[in-house]
Amino acid sequence: MKAAFDVIAKGGLVMIPLGLCSVVALAVVIERAFRWLRLGGVSEADGVLALAGRGDWDEAARAAERSSSPVARVLAAGLRHRNPAAGMAMEAAAQDELARLRRYLPVLDTVITLAPLLGLLGTVTGMIGAFGIMSQAGLNQPTAITGGVGEALVATAGGLAVAIGALVPYNFFLRRSEAMAEVIERYGSKLELLLAEAPTARREAA
Repeated sequence: MKAAFDVIAKGGLVMIPLGLCSVVALAVVIERAFRWLRLGGVSEADGVLALAGRGDWDEAARAAERSSSPVARVLAAGLRHRNPAAGMAMEAAAQDELARLRRYLPVLDTVITLAPLLGLLGTVTGMIGAFGIMSQAGLNQPTAITGGVGEALVATAGGLAVAIGALVPYNFFLRRSEAMAEVIERYGSKLELLLAEAPTARREAA
């Protein structure tokens, strides 16, 4: 552990903001992971559609509102406003749900972009220091020069490590939100179809 801290310390002052970036990225990843784990599945939305298919609109709306599934909550908006703007209501609700699912992802995106730049900044400043040693000591002390260059590269390695560590969960959560958008659209279309068929079913029953 001490050796790891020694290596990090060699990266210079730029390792401080890099450390903050890593902490922020880790906090966002943990928060998003718990957020996704608490979401309900599409089985709840299937139950809502089953109630709607039987014409039990009020019970379907109550079941959707009680659900922890974003899909079911979008359906709840459509059921509450089924006459006459179900599609618009579901579209607005879907935007709200997707915004909640994508919350803090711009923070991860910023870390992915910023961390390598901070690492490069640390490397440049370290190289400036190494060349300063060269100008003072000349070529008689090559170990001092190469040691300075090696320490400068620690910052680049740290920046790349933070960016790579944030990139994988960022892409994962972004893809999950995109997949959820597709599911919401599919279930919303199913509910709109049921709503469109309802007047016909009532006329046939009469």
